[in-house]
Amino acid sequence: KHAWIKPWGISWNLGVDGISIFLVVLTGLLWPIALLGADAHHDEKPYAAWLLVLQAGVMGSFMSQDLFLFFVFFEIVLVPMYFLIGRWGYEGRVYAATKFFLYTMVGSALMLVGLVTTALLARRDIGYMTFDIHEIAAGSQFAASTGRWLFLAFAIAFAVKVPLFPFHTWLPDAHTQAPTAGSVILAGVLLKLGTYGLLRFNVFLFPEASRYFRPLLLTLAVIGIIYGAIVATVQKDLKRLVAYSSVAHLGFIVLGTFAFTSSAASGSVMQMINHGVSTGALFLMVGMISERRHTREIAQLRGLQKVAPIFAVVFTVVMLSSIGVPGLNGFVGEFLILTGTFLTARWWAVVAAAGVILAALYLLWAYQRVFHGEPDEANQSFRELSVREGLVLLPMLAAIFFCGVYPKAMLDRIEPSVKALLAHVEEQTGYEEPIPVAVPVSEPEHAKDKEHAKDTEHAEETEHKEGE
Repeated sequence: KHAWIKPWGISWNLGVDGISIFLVVLTGLLWPIALLGADAHHDEKPYAAWLLVLQAGVMGSFMSQDLFLFFVFFEIVLVPMYFLIGRWGYEGRVYAATKFFLYTMVGSALMLVGLVTTALLARRDIGYMTFDIHEIAAGSQFAASTGRWLFLAFAIAFAVKVPLFPFHTWLPDAHTQAPTAGSVILAGVLLKLGTYGLLRFNVFLFPEASRYFRPLLLTLAVIGIIYGAIVATVQKDLKRLVAYSSVAHLGFIVLGTFAFTSSAASGSVMQMINHGVSTGALFLMVGMISERRHTREIAQLRGLQKVAPIFAVVFTVVMLSSIGVPGLNGFVGEFLILTGTFLTARWWAVVAAAGVILAALYLLWAYQRVFHGEPDEANQSFRELSVREGLVLLPMLAAIFFCGVYPKAMLDRIEPSVKALLAHVEEQTGYEEPIPVAVPVSEPEHAKDKEHAKDTEHAEETEHKEGE
């Protein structure tokens, strides 16, 4: 931490904890993958330069402990993403880039007003100007109505970035028109700026307002889960299908964030990583299909597993991880979110569980259409996975299996930070996290009979010894 603009209390304050450290690691993992997996005609120096500027903005956003510094990095992200879509995207790239830019700018304007107002109001309680989130959270006491307005200013900005229903309409266009590397990064880490912001800033700085708006956000999250899954089932473009699946998956993350249980919140952080790996890999493989066949239309793809069996196997693993099959990474986060949410928001959890079933429906349907059947003449020349492509996908496959088989390695770092955050919410609002009650299981009758016989035998032996 170093002073930057001292009169305003703005500092160069960077750090990580259990909530952000794996997002930083994910950012470091995805950028080389995106660069190595990029199309051959995207190897221009400006393309790589914009990707690296984007990485700097994302890294800074996840590590910022100062509100103003976070806003600076948050805005840095917007510029390179606009040019990556607008210059290297597909035929509708200008419209998609402009839509992305305008949506995000409206949210950013609200956040700027909110963060400046937050710092100015906090100065009255703290006694000096600061944008340090820990100092503001510990020393400020916002009036209920004021805190709720400030909460909305931040929440709308992050809801656009997630994107949370009904602010999601820019995402399918951006994904469809973005180059492959842009889609991998957009799905992998950029969308997590929204979910991370809701947990790090909204819940931490405005706990009372978070509790007040909790039913609204849970409802929007569940609508996003079901809506994203239903719309994904009717998509004809494979890339657009994966884009709508992101709307559903990110709804799960928001659901866990506002369930206010440690298991659900830990699952949300875990799911940020899992979604980044699984959906990033899906977009990468859809890009490989598009590069080979020059189309993403599901109706024009058929029988690919017969001409490229290794490609089909890898795609199957990635698809199953996105569905949430046990043993793969996607299961862990969704399981924690649903079980944790069930403790405090039972009916929301029940409805959200239908999203898991729908995810299996649209992904398996798409897989059956694309990979099963007899390949026609156009698909006969589909190229098998190359060594370079296999090496690019290998770290993502390793993460899918590792996080699914041994999630404890991550949860041991995530849970202490999540519990500290919820303890702060409890201190500020009086909220108490519900504790699951274990129901004792009655012993079988034959076990009780054996135990009784042992006790009787022991008592008889004792009496016999005393008599002697």
